[in-house]
Amino acid sequence: MPDPTPAPIRVVVVDDEPLARDCVRLALEADPDFELVAECGDGRAAVDAIRRHRPDLVFLDVQMPGLDGFEVIEAVGADRMPAVVFVTAFDAYAVRAFRAHALDYLLKPFDDSRFAETRRRARQLLLESRAGETERRLSALLAGRAFATRLLVRHGDRLEFLAVADVDWFEGAGNYVRAHAGTRSELIRITLAALLQRLDPTTFARIHRSVIVNLDRVRAMHPWYGGDYTAVLADGRELRVSRHYRAALLRTVG
Repeated sequence: MPDPTPAPIRVVVVDDEPLARDCVRLALEADPDFELVAECGDGRAAVDAIRRHRPDLVFLDVQMPGLDGFEVIEAVGADRMPAVVFVTAFDAYAVRAFRAHALDYLLKPFDDSRFAETRRRARQLLLESRAGETERRLSALLAGRAFATRLLVRHGDRLEFLAVADVDWFEGAGNYVRAHAGTRSELIRITLAALLQRLDPTTFARIHRSVIVNLDRVRAMHPWYGGDYTAVLADGRELRVSRHYRAALLRTVG
């Protein structure tokens, strides 16, 4: 008697950009081996959906306001997390650091052929029921995160990369961050707190609730009123250092 048809691979899609979720959903609808059980626009909703639906596979955005992709894995737990395909705007160099720990990754913007490759890989590995492999990969991932070397910025319909090393300082504004790199100023859709977790702490430090500075650009520190300081950058710009972050910054630059 022939074996019964395998159950579809149950999928949760997590991305704060509706267009990105649409692209993944439409690509999955073309394949009967996959069943979309939930879509989420932020990390907290993703944690709830993963716990409730217990999917086989999660397409997980790395960069999101609130909980980012790595924090979603931590919240669910590597031992309870399903297989993961990372969807990321990080550059190819950075994703190599976690490529071996996820089932696959998709670099935004991805095309149909790249997504078809991901579907084939997911189908092969998940239908083979490689028990325990997901936990091992995700535990290894959380033990060694990669820092971003480039950031994706949008100019109309065009996407460009901005080298993190070129940024002098970042300025937070709600769910967006403005990157200042010499005369260049770029708006990035991410919170300041989420961005800070993706930056190398030996190079970037938060000096105010709305400012992250490149420590290589700091040339001097001057006392200011009420226990605050000002950080003087190489181009002469002065940035306020609040008392809350002063001690940590002085330890870093000292």
